[in-house]
Amino acid sequence: MSKKHPVIAVTGSSGAGTTTVKRAFENIFLRESINPVIIEGDSFHRYNRAEMREMMKTAEAGGNRHFSHFGADANLFDKLEELFKVYGEKGAGKKRYYLHSNEEAAEHNKRLNTVLKPGEFTPWEDIPAGTDLMFYEGLHGLVVHDKLNMAQHVDLGVGVVPIVNLEWIQKIQRDNKERGYSPEAIVDTILRRMPDYVNVITPQFSFTDINFQRVSTVDTSNPFIARDIPTPDESFVVIRFKRLEKWGIDFPWLLNMIPHSFMSRRNTIVVPGGKMGYAMELILTPIIHDMLQKRKA
Repeated sequence: MSKKHPVIAVTGSSGAGTTTVKRAFENIFLRESINPVIIEGDSFHRYNRAEMREMMKTAEAGGNRHFSHFGADANLFDKLEELFKVYGEKGAGKKRYYLHSNEEAAEHNKRLNTVLKPGEFTPWEDIPAGTDLMFYEGLHGLVVHDKLNMAQHVDLGVGVVPIVNLEWIQKIQRDNKERGYSPEAIVDTILRRMPDYVNVITPQFSFTDINFQRVSTVDTSNPFIARDIPTPDESFVVIRFKRLEKWGIDFPWLLNMIPHSFMSRRNTIVVPGGKMGYAMELILTPIIHDMLQKRKA
């Protein structure tokens, strides 16, 4: 951890809704004139898209039906931990980009004068000097696995964890409508990832400082036949704080600011689903402000 070069990590599995949290942070950075270096979790995958397909085929041919993007073998966990450590110490490090689409490829090809395709990585680059903090968003921001311990280098860890059926509904709907995957292929992906989900992804939420867990108020008992994703108005968000004394959370103020919110435990507040982004900004803005004040001091 570092007061001079803070590291913020937002972590959640595929389809969990980390984009909502990322948007809340972006609003805070813009409003507070903060200059972050943004790290995308996908950029620390070990293999590009074509290589990953071949590795999955090879693994399955060898009897391993659970090789996935969630696991250690498919990611550069050591490089990510090194980045967190070096940034905390020096405000430096190396990053790259994973190109998800033709638009991203065109943007970075123009910037780097390269000819890269979607599914490939840009070359490693030095992080610009003079950034205020590091912001990571992806699958593995707080992994503690074997000899690795990323969580020890993170100053603020945020988890985004819908109940698992809701998470699956979001993934199924997204992969089907936006990526054209068949329901059978999506179910196969969920099953293939399950051991890594249990052993790598889920344990991270014991190390997060704040968890945002969306819970639906409609029937999601069979996510594989759901026709749509429950709307924010059909859900609540359970917000759990690991150490109240660390962040000085003012629950009476939050309850007053967020209509229809309530406390379910001494360290947990529940807010309407439609107020998730608003609640995030109310909670996170003073925390980040305090981090930057300590950085200046």
